[in-house]
Amino acid sequence: MSSAAKKLIVAGGNGFLGSRICQAAVHRGWDVTSISRSGQPNWSSVSASPSAPSWSAAVSWERADIFRPAEWIALLNGADYVVHSLGILLEADYKGVISGRESPLAGLRKAFSPRHTPNPLERRPGDELRPPTNPNQLTYEMMNRDSAILLAKEAANKGVKGFGFVSAAGGAPVLPSRYISTKREAEDVIAREFPEMKSVFFRPGFMFDSSRPVTMPLAAATMAGSIFNGVTGGVLSSFLGSAGTKPLKADLVAEAVVEGLDDAAVKGAVEVPELERLANKGWRRTML
Repeated sequence: MSSAAKKLIVAGGNGFLGSRICQAAVHRGWDVTSISRSGQPNWSSVSASPSAPSWSAAVSWERADIFRPAEWIALLNGADYVVHSLGILLEADYKGVISGRESPLAGLRKAFSPRHTPNPLERRPGDELRPPTNPNQLTYEMMNRDSAILLAKEAANKGVKGFGFVSAAGGAPVLPSRYISTKREAEDVIAREFPEMKSVFFRPGFMFDSSRPVTMPLAAATMAGSIFNGVTGGVLSSFLGSAGTKPLKADLVAEAVVEGLDDAAVKGAVEVPELERLANKGWRRTML
């Protein structure tokens, strides 16, 4: 690989969207590292095949806990861009609910209750951010906000040029308001505290792919919601949230993330129409 290749670090690079961000960057000849607790993806859960695709051999799949910076901070050395592609839709101990150790009512109570966690900006060098004692009990505050701020802080300290945060277009009627409020809090803190580092907040709605059949009918439903929202002049936007926003193919969002990081003019919040424009621009570039 060329010594001039750009270096990208993707926290959550083995996930549904994160793996596609890695793929898009590899296709540009970038040096790509994924950081996750489990290393390589479970390919059958993120793609149509249980086998690793050929492009994955070009990615360094590193195991590390985002809440333990000592495990991954050295990986940021020399990075041009860092992406946070971690997050959760629901925060109940889902394995506990399924196994009967926790009641569904208790799980819902957790999801709609506020959480108080340490301020990641006040963490001293070498300190951990109190990773959860129960790895299945992850909160919106921890995953959607604090882990992003922690990663952005270390990226800024390392002189990284650009930081990408996969946020969301909005909440949804079935989700607690804290799902989207914690993402917006992360955006606000990162933009305010690290002004010397370009920060881009990608805000897709529902993401789908045929490799995940369950996403297809949900995408159709959200597309109907977005059409209805458009016809009515967006009067239900605040209620529908992402359910009233045009759904996007996961590959499109991934391409937009890579293109947005590489485009010096792109910064701040990037909504769905701009995501589509960036993806098309990136695809045209790779076809030339």
